[in-house]
Amino acid sequence: MTQTGDPFSFFFNNLSLFASKTAAHLELSFAAIGVAILLAVPLGVWLGHVHRGAFFAISVSNIGRALPSLAVISIGIGILGIGFLNVLVALVVLAGPVMLTNAYVAVEEADPDAVQAARAMGMTPLQVLWRVELPLGLPLIFAGIRTATVYVVATATLATFAGGGGLGDIIVNEPTYGTGGVIAGSLWIVVLIFIVDGLFALLQRAVTPSPLRRLGRQTRTDALIEPSWETT
Repeated sequence: MTQTGDPFSFFFNNLSLFASKTAAHLELSFAAIGVAILLAVPLGVWLGHVHRGAFFAISVSNIGRALPSLAVISIGIGILGIGFLNVLVALVVLAGPVMLTNAYVAVEEADPDAVQAARAMGMTPLQVLWRVELPLGLPLIFAGIRTATVYVVATATLATFAGGGGLGDIIVNEPTYGTGGVIAGSLWIVVLIFIVDGLFALLQRAVTPSPLRRLGRQTRTDALIEPSWETT
């Protein structure tokens, strides 16, 4: 491992270090995203379909955004100990509310004319959900996943404080990696976030039905959840 005050030289001289830390960082991030999707999206879709739980969805979102991730990790240390699982839970708490709110709004506000027409054709409630509400709401549902992923990748740097590994190990360890290493790790996190967001933007466009793209109805989650780049 090479120490240098130049962050760019440090990065290119320690590519294997950054590769291993990035792999651990993304493993933790996407594990949390996967768990959050399984827990939050089906619940949000169901609440939106039955047109109930608006207060619950909004309250969960507000509480989840207000909780500092580092505080959740600290509390988790006393319950789950130090390691991967503790940080995973904290990141799920961060990502879940965004997904829940977007999934709820996406289905609850699906075009009422299209929904009514589907019911008039004799579709069952389940058919209306799968054939009408979900296709119309999919862009907004995926926008919630996209924004939550950006939150999680940025916040996963805190994993190092609970033994979760990742790129945060470089950023907080100046005695070992030097100032150049700290700056290089910070810059790489920013680049990684932009890469992840760009890839998810392409995926969001891919899952958006072409009629909705032509109508300009592909929606980012910003209208519902204002992005915050703070990793509290």
